[in-house]
Amino acid sequence: MTTALITGASSGIGTAFAEELAKKQTDVVLVARSEDKLSKLAQQLQEQFGINAEVIVQDLTLPQAGKSVFDTVAQKGLTIDLLINNAGFGDYGAFVDRSLNKQIEMIQLNITAVVELTGLFLPEMKQRGRGGIINISSIAGFQPLPYMSIYAATKAFVLNFTEALWAENKDSGVNILAVCPGPTESQFFREAEFPQSFASKNDSSLTPAEDVVKEALKALEKNQSTVVTGGIGNQLLVNVPRFVPRDWLVSAVEKQFKS
Repeated sequence: MTTALITGASSGIGTAFAEELAKKQTDVVLVARSEDKLSKLAQQLQEQFGINAEVIVQDLTLPQAGKSVFDTVAQKGLTIDLLINNAGFGDYGAFVDRSLNKQIEMIQLNITAVVELTGLFLPEMKQRGRGGIINISSIAGFQPLPYMSIYAATKAFVLNFTEALWAENKDSGVNILAVCPGPTESQFFREAEFPQSFASKNDSSLTPAEDVVKEALKALEKNQSTVVTGGIGNQLLVNVPRFVPRDWLVSAVEKQFKS
């Protein structure tokens, strides 16, 4: 039986990954800060699907957090066949008005933890000649986003980093995939402190997390480098930057995202 490690597993896309993989009889290692939520999910998955679910409580915004997770996995004697770097968060508002500490924590979680965990688990996968890594980017990674400047920049990093790794490893037996969802059913808008009016306006267009997961797993199986989930609308959005002047684009996005 294979084992998947999922960060940010306590809610949203992370929980959906855990449930879908458990259905496929994959053991899971659930990583997040919330011990109560993780323990409840682990118990549910074990009872419902008869798989093994391990819990690692870890704040990935802390320095060396990825190494701590890697060491815990080793202590448990586990082999990770699929790494899903899902944990991340956003923050809404003009950069100058937002907490600098929060922006740095976002970089630590959205970028540093992804690089650290990938750097620790990928060599083992290459040595075995099999495995998979899914890094959650976003359609926000395809263009600058005023009022979400750091978030979009981190997701651009994840996208470029992952596609480069895919090219370096595409013949190694390790499939590496960047997943770029659009607005998804999760706590993202609330945690990013979007105005209620903005969040409500987008409620009807949110993609179920389960749909994102199913598209991602299909793309991983095909060894694609990238998948944009959520339908043709998102496909069109990510291609707009290729055809319009950058000043015009970022100005138009600024008007759309301004509170």
